[in-house]
Amino acid sequence: MSQTLAMTVNGRAVSVTVDDPQMPLLYALRNELALKGPHYGCGLAQCGACTVHIDGQAVRSCSVPVASAAGKQVVTLEGLGTPERPHKLQTAFIEEQAVQCGYCTNGMIMEAAAFLAKTPRPTEAQVKEALANNICRCGTHPRVVAAVIRAAQA
Repeated sequence: MSQTLAMTVNGRAVSVTVDDPQMPLLYALRNELALKGPHYGCGLAQCGACTVHIDGQAVRSCSVPVASAAGKQVVTLEGLGTPERPHKLQTAFIEEQAVQCGYCTNGMIMEAAAFLAKTPRPTEAQVKEALANNICRCGTHPRVVAAVIRAAQA
């Protein structure tokens, strides 16, 4: 039996109709709402590619049931900034050239945004610890850390 769930995504009230309320939020964001910022990586909440914010908390959307987002504020990479007015982290990632293949970038930026909201002036060690569970196979971690520090100083 289908169920319609209402939530706010990137500042816009939306509803999604799902057959299974336990379906991962990631699938609703990508398939129902056509948001391509969060990526499917491991499907086990281990790599971070699917990270979004729910009520300001960074969460792995591949392991969060869509029903648990009902009535909440969800922010994806698309809602963090716009091409005309990018978020300071998006700008810093560009300036530091912190992207190679780009697959992990969503998770790195979303995790870093939640981290900077709580720790506005972090040390390099704090940034490394905050992003330790975000996997990047290209090895851009030094540039990612530099980008987060740059954004914190902006």
